[in-house]
Amino acid sequence: MTVTYRQPGVVLTDHTFTVPLDHDDPAGETIELFAREVVASDKADHDLPWLLYLQGGPGFGANRFIGKQAWLGRALQEYRVLLLDQRGTGRSTPANRQTLPLRGGPAEQADYLTHFRADSIVRDCEAIRPRLTGGAPWTVLGQSFGGFCAVHYLSARPEGLAAALITGGLPSLDAHADDVYRAAYPRIERKVAAHYARYPQDVERVRCIADHLLTHDVVLPNGYRLTVEAFQSLGIMLGTGDGSHRLHFLLEHAFVRTPAGPALSDAFQEQVLSQLSYAAHPLYALVHEAIYGQDARPTAWSAERVRAEFPQFDAAKALAGDEPVLFTGESVHPWMFDCDPALRPLRETAELLAARTDWRPLYDRGRLAANEVPAAAAVYHDDMYVDTAHALRTARAIRGLRTWVTDEFEHDGVRAGGSRVLDRLLALVRDEV
Repeated sequence: MTVTYRQPGVVLTDHTFTVPLDHDDPAGETIELFAREVVASDKADHDLPWLLYLQGGPGFGANRFIGKQAWLGRALQEYRVLLLDQRGTGRSTPANRQTLPLRGGPAEQADYLTHFRADSIVRDCEAIRPRLTGGAPWTVLGQSFGGFCAVHYLSARPEGLAAALITGGLPSLDAHADDVYRAAYPRIERKVAAHYARYPQDVERVRCIADHLLTHDVVLPNGYRLTVEAFQSLGIMLGTGDGSHRLHFLLEHAFVRTPAGPALSDAFQEQVLSQLSYAAHPLYALVHEAIYGQDARPTAWSAERVRAEFPQFDAAKALAGDEPVLFTGESVHPWMFDCDPALRPLRETAELLAARTDWRPLYDRGRLAANEVPAAAAVYHDDMYVDTAHALRTARAIRGLRTWVTDEFEHDGVRAGGSRVLDRLLALVRDEV
């Protein structure tokens, strides 16, 4: 089914595709994928090459652009763009607390969710590509987790690619989740230190909020239990270009005076809720650590276990002395499934995923070493979400991949940089720079 309509300067076509849940069982259960085709109005009738955009996450639907926002305007100069809602996200068949009980109990839900990693996403892409391109290969632009998917694409289905463009998304080819988080916590600490250097007044504000949360039971308007650990997880904002500023403005009006004494303001609570709730993207919490699973070792709540190796992130210990309270970053913890009402019904399902020991390898080193697909990657220096050293080791393992290492942008450079990031990557794969 397709529906075509217009926005300023672009023509949009909505597509729905039916694909197998398990591509190894094509006659079995099916799910739906939604994708939005975008083409410049003055090129709508042209025979253009395709660019497939894979969103970061996991668990987020594709961007909902208006017209030619961000990098899209540059892409539309020469491509017909497909914005794919990866399986389980956006308008594709959803996977959340409301729909997963249709699978059965937690064990059945966990089995179902094993089909929501990069390998299944790439097979989805290959299932729909011939229907759109007539069989021609397309260029993939992978942001963050979308870049992980792009590297799997190069490993498993390179014949489907004309080029691979990756932004902030070169994964380690062999690191366990523990290795990922051992590298992550020191980066997070540096980002927090940079935030406090920019906004020193926030040191005391954060200490006051943390102290309040340790001594009060705070429940947000939707039933989210705001613990000090949950508050610390707002540090995920520090991985984006404007995140430090947005966090500062959120913190500056945390308290109001009430007849019962100081309390967290309604405005603060509402903004915190918008940042912390997983209601719109529960897959992120459910399969985030699973994207690193590649062998018989369980992920076993890696971020939570590894955090214990970094006692400087313990808010109570910081408050007992005169140290600043540190935020954390892009990590998922078991307590989130107690705090967040969107995740509470899925706690046992998450536990079963964390205990799995049958993850398939996602990357083929031999095939990557023989790669013939033109490929380029933007590697953001000291990216909070993806370790730079891991990314550069992977870049060296992919034959012919060219890197652009820059500290001009944070993890969201492809959004914040307008046309510049995509322009640079296209020039690299075309040997124009």
